Amino acid sequence: MENKNKSVEEGGMPFTVKNYVMMLVGVLVIVLGFILMSGGGEHTVTEFDETIFSFRRITLAPIVVVAGFVIVGVSIMKRFKRSDKE
Repeated sequence: MENKNKSVEEGGMPFTVKNYVMMLVGVLVIVLGFILMSGGGEHTVTEFDETIFSFRRITLAPIVVVAGFVIVGVSIMKRFKRSDKE
């Protein structure tokens, strides 16, 4: 238990470069999910556009967003071993 907290107590960073890369990937996946959700605006007030109920917006985009949050959560909780180069 001492070895895991040793680098934090010595003033080292709590995350490694791999953690930050995983966090960045997770954030990019979340942004991709929100991009997939966007669009489908109506052109006129009197017409109803059925494209807002497409598979991409109702099913795929929320799954992608949740996957991005899982990636970010794992990147925060996972402890990678530090190499001598870092």
